[in-house]
Amino acid sequence: MSEIIHLTSKNCSLIIKVDRTPEVLHWGAKISQIDPDIMLSTERPISQARLDVDVPLSLCPELGSGHFNAPGIEGHRNSHDWAPVFSVIDQVVTEQSVTFTLQDDVAKLQLDIELKLDFESDVVQKRVTITNVGEGKYHLTKLSSTLPVPNHANELMTFYGRWTREFQTHRQSFSHGGFMQENRRGRTSHENFPGLFVGTDHFTEQNGQVWGFHLGWSGNHQLRADVKSDGRRFVQAGELLLAGETVLEQSQSYTTPWLYATYSANGLNGISEHFHHFVRNNILKFPVDKPRPVHLNTWEGIYFEHDPEYIMKMATEAAVMGVERFIIDDGWFIGRDDDRTSLGDWYLDEKKYPNGLEPVIEHVNNQGMEFGLWVEPEMISQDSNLYRAHPDWVLELKGYHQPSGRWQYLLDLQNPDCFNYLFDRLNDLLTTYNISYLKWDMNRELVQPGHEGKPAVNGQTKALYALLDKLLTAHSEVEIESCSSGGGRIDFEILKRTHRFWASDCNDALERQAIQRGMSYFFPPEVMGSHIGPEECHSTNRRHHINMRGITALGGHMGVELDPVKVPEGERQAFAKYIALHKQYRELLHSGRSFRLDTPDKRQNIYGVQNENEMLLTVCQLTMPDYALPSPLRISCIDADAQYQVQIVEMPETSFQLMKQRPQWLDKTLTLSGENIKEIGLTLPILDPESALMLSVKKI
Repeated sequence: MSEIIHLTSKNCSLIIKVDRTPEVLHWGAKISQIDPDIMLSTERPISQARLDVDVPLSLCPELGSGHFNAPGIEGHRNSHDWAPVFSVIDQVVTEQSVTFTLQDDVAKLQLDIELKLDFESDVVQKRVTITNVGEGKYHLTKLSSTLPVPNHANELMTFYGRWTREFQTHRQSFSHGGFMQENRRGRTSHENFPGLFVGTDHFTEQNGQVWGFHLGWSGNHQLRADVKSDGRRFVQAGELLLAGETVLEQSQSYTTPWLYATYSANGLNGISEHFHHFVRNNILKFPVDKPRPVHLNTWEGIYFEHDPEYIMKMATEAAVMGVERFIIDDGWFIGRDDDRTSLGDWYLDEKKYPNGLEPVIEHVNNQGMEFGLWVEPEMISQDSNLYRAHPDWVLELKGYHQPSGRWQYLLDLQNPDCFNYLFDRLNDLLTTYNISYLKWDMNRELVQPGHEGKPAVNGQTKALYALLDKLLTAHSEVEIESCSSGGGRIDFEILKRTHRFWASDCNDALERQAIQRGMSYFFPPEVMGSHIGPEECHSTNRRHHINMRGITALGGHMGVELDPVKVPEGERQAFAKYIALHKQYRELLHSGRSFRLDTPDKRQNIYGVQNENEMLLTVCQLTMPDYALPSPLRISCIDADAQYQVQIVEMPETSFQLMKQRPQWLDKTLTLSGENIKEIGLTLPILDPESALMLSVKKI
């Protein structure tokens, strides 16, 4: 006898029909009540030239029951038990969750499917556990989380990228066939962020129904979206298991990473609002409730040239500019004079720091700043004391040549001696010195990652989590940044034990506009590291005015990359101006609702953040505008019945030369109704390409 389980949140319903196997009937807008005839009204016909039974699109689709697209589980027991068919034997239902236990008595497998629906954020969490309850080894090759989307979800938005160009978006039709993404790089990766959106035709930032998905996992993954030949659609995500990576002995289990998903009736803005709310309340764990400190990172200022006296001068000037956290990057440890040596030797280089690190840290603290340090614990250089002592600690397959990446190799974190060494060195650093922040880097992919000859991405990823967890247990006051050549390791699971992402090694403000927009769909501004770089970007050689660099950086967790001693006084003052502007709006930026506006001119990026009383809006002209005059700025996410004060916060002065006559309101404070702003809009000034203005809109 079938039954219905109905989970609800503020704006969403998840309705599950439970028969032999659980099947989602509806996931979308909130349903006030379920009609008695729901079973009849959702009964599917069985077409000719098909199987003679209905095949549900279950929460774990089975090849064995006639699901001919991607099954949720694949594996075998010595070439047997390769097409299991499960039946529900138990279920535990609470107000916001349900756990189904299913079993196949022939294949001797048990499946546990967990679903949670967060009431406040509308975010669904799902994971699946397989347990071998029979005799003999079960070789698991795939276990994924599957969620259906409705037939009117006809468009797909996915992400691609590379180093210095992360979070790029791509649109495609989703009416036949499908999409599949596989990542075997051993980290979340620049190339294949594990997230996608499915929505109604031409969904936008502000309009359309959208279903969003993100797999919280920092290793290999597979992500796919399929349209069955009968029109039903589903999204599937899970860890990509290497051959032989997961072999279950009797009573052993494997659990998938969490899949996070949400539904929005208000375009992509609703998706990001839901994910941001969930991250802030369920993922992020800041050690202290305080404003996010403005960073200065020394990397682009001095690279490997470490002189303590000079670094202290940098710190002095940084404090004058308004910096609140001073971070010494790569080059501080023994023998590290270039990028080909010394990784693994996590001891202070006493030749560079003959008086120790304490005087530098004390000076930084005396300037009113916190002190941070760069590390890359997962790596080892061949030219290092550690490698000479323990070449067997390298993560590799014995008998093969392991290629270097950025002149370095991976350490095998599943090796207990290696794990303990790394913890001891990091623990010693954090115990000896007043370090409040670690910039944790990870600068290469995994090639032939073997532990005792067996594939080891899963084990390596979990060992990394364990190392971070152990370190934070011992030093709960320390914050950690997840950096991986920029945005190579960004996901919800690593964020449970870190506090900030370095979104990209690219500080080019034009590139950052796209990178940060893509990242903003999933992550709130306070975890998105965004720095003002030098006038000439080191990764693109493109030059930008401080207006473009400053406005682009201040919308995230702000920092600066420069040598404040060498730059001219005018440049220091300009950096200080945007740091002060960031601090002025920091509380709003890091707690408000982020949004993006649809624009008639696709060469503009318009985005902002708001709370009940205030809005900060950025208009960035990316390239030459399509039209001679800009379109009126109409803001839909505003109270039509309220009155507002509108004024310019920042305007690129270089753009004044584009206008014989500029709008008179630019140097005034306007009083406008929400209705006027929403329906008539505000006439904007003409902007140069690669420039931006900021508006403050305050409710009176």
